Amino acid sequence: MRAMVLKQAGEPLVMEELPLPVPGSGEMLLKVLACGICRTDLHVVDGELTEPKLPLVPGHQIVGMVEQIGSDVTGFRAGDVVGVPWLGGTCGECGYCLDDRENLCDRAVFTGYQKDGGFAEYCAADSRFCFPLPGGYPATQAAPLLCAGLIGYRSLRMAGEGQRIGIYGFGAAAHIVTQVAVWQGRQVYAFTKAGDVAGQGFAMEMGACWAGGAFDVPPDELDSAIIFAPAGELVPAALKAIRKGGIVVCGGIHMSDIPSFPYDLLWGERSIVSVANLTRRDGEEFLFLAPQVPVRTEVEVFRLESANEALNALRFGRIRGAAVLVP
Repeated sequence: MRAMVLKQAGEPLVMEELPLPVPGSGEMLLKVLACGICRTDLHVVDGELTEPKLPLVPGHQIVGMVEQIGSDVTGFRAGDVVGVPWLGGTCGECGYCLDDRENLCDRAVFTGYQKDGGFAEYCAADSRFCFPLPGGYPATQAAPLLCAGLIGYRSLRMAGEGQRIGIYGFGAAAHIVTQVAVWQGRQVYAFTKAGDVAGQGFAMEMGACWAGGAFDVPPDELDSAIIFAPAGELVPAALKAIRKGGIVVCGGIHMSDIPSFPYDLLWGERSIVSVANLTRRDGEEFLFLAPQVPVRTEVEVFRLESANEALNALRFGRIRGAAVLVP
């Protein structure tokens, strides 16, 4: 099979011919139909996430067709189309796993990080961590649901029940979660880079009631804020924008250092929380919800061999919605 391989962090991916993966016990061999590109992939490629297996095939928003089933697989058969998320496996026996917090498992393995992912024509995946996909979504439109959608959904739940929600960084996750929040009857205030007229217009198209620069003062006090941009300086900005008792949710896996800020910004029972990975329950709930909204994903499609071009476009904010690779 053809695959885009990371040999060394900080270097471009290299196209290689690799043997087909052999599914082990509990695994399935999938023919990759589409694989979304996530900012987490950028953090892996750029070396900001420091524990990848190398060489590595990145990619963790995989839509694939089951080609072969290993032993001890139940619930799937050849020809099924499934989704593969970032969470690729857990121990199933630690306190976190037993307490319905498998996203915090210390022995978790992650797709496109500790195990090869979907920047390839085929991949192997643990069947227990594969999701049946809702009908009505072509593979390219379904792919962003598997991380941008899931992390956005988890972030929205952690933001509480407030009606006015700020979203900092309007990319793949934000354009999905905005649709969900508006469907729930909430108001979304979008914050983008200063002067990003196109990004602010996109946010308004997705249902935001206001859009402005990252450090602008919104017209209303916010109940909560979700930060998807990996910029620590946005945390104090979001704290300034929320009311007493409000919540700032940091939705990314990596963020630059948060600068010091006066305690007055945090006082008043404001809180800062982070989102770590996802659980299978998140996946089941969100993939059931998505067609009810219905969530519409905006995607830019790239061929597999153009993975470096797509990563670079994401790196410099030139993607409207989500980027997706198609072998």
